[in-house]
Amino acid sequence: MIHAVVFHQDGSCSKDLSLNQVNQTLQMPDKFVWVSLENSSDSEINTTLLELFHFHHLAVEDCLSSGYQTPKVDDFTDYIFLIIHALRPASNLEKLETMELNLFIGNNFLVTCYKDLVMPPVEFVWRRLDRDNRLAIHGPDFLAHAILDTLVDDYMPILDEMDEEIEWLEEKVLSTPDPKTLERILNLKHTVMSLRRIISPQREVMNRLTRDEFPQIDRQSRIYFRDIYDHLVRIQDLCENIRDIVSGAMDIYLNSTSLRLNVIMKTLTIVSTIFLPLSFVAGIYGMNFHYMPELSWKWGYPLVWLVFLLIVSGMIWYIRKNRWF
Repeated sequence: MIHAVVFHQDGSCSKDLSLNQVNQTLQMPDKFVWVSLENSSDSEINTTLLELFHFHHLAVEDCLSSGYQTPKVDDFTDYIFLIIHALRPASNLEKLETMELNLFIGNNFLVTCYKDLVMPPVEFVWRRLDRDNRLAIHGPDFLAHAILDTLVDDYMPILDEMDEEIEWLEEKVLSTPDPKTLERILNLKHTVMSLRRIISPQREVMNRLTRDEFPQIDRQSRIYFRDIYDHLVRIQDLCENIRDIVSGAMDIYLNSTSLRLNVIMKTLTIVSTIFLPLSFVAGIYGMNFHYMPELSWKWGYPLVWLVFLLIVSGMIWYIRKNRWF
């Protein structure tokens, strides 16, 4: 599906343009257009990007590719090409998924292209067009900033979920460290690592857009891209902190498990040590020899029990005295 809108100098905009109207508008320096290719077919992408805008075939191939591509920015002199990743609306800590968003930023046009069914940042900015005339006044670079700013803001709920998960893990890792706790620790660690792999290259992309490197990004808009860059730096720092906390929680879990195992082994060892002499005495009187004088004693059985109690009491006193338990 292809949506197109033209922006006028007075801040107004006209939506639902045809590709012929878009082609005519591109010849007018006082206007700029935004073309959004949403869940488009390969033929629609080729027709729009190659035949209408004459973009480089390598950039078009990136748009057609269905595999994961690292976020980047390419300079093609007359325009710049960006690959950015947005979070899927259903993403959570157990399953973090991203969607690829491609942007072409020129002097009088912005082209967004994605092959997913939805792209919340693009849809959000599209709904803003009627109530925010700044998107029409400041040009395609500011419009691209609005999309990217919304895209980066969508990462914050995931970080909030991570904070809540860490609080739960810190409580459980000391009270009841069980295999479920370890599984959630490993899931959180995997999610943090995945988020870092996404954020790190996107931070470098935004960093390049804040410099005086691309003429398509004017001086005023570079300030807004710097704000996005600051948000990504903050997100990456939070990811680093969360990763350190998760690593610490895993160490605490392993140490706590080892400590509980040591306590159990110590208890079993003490019980075995106490019953060892009792088994020795019982084994002696369990032998089937005919001539054992104690077997015919009237008080032999109570005497053996008295010996048992004395042995147990003495060993418990000795163990407590040496603080073995």
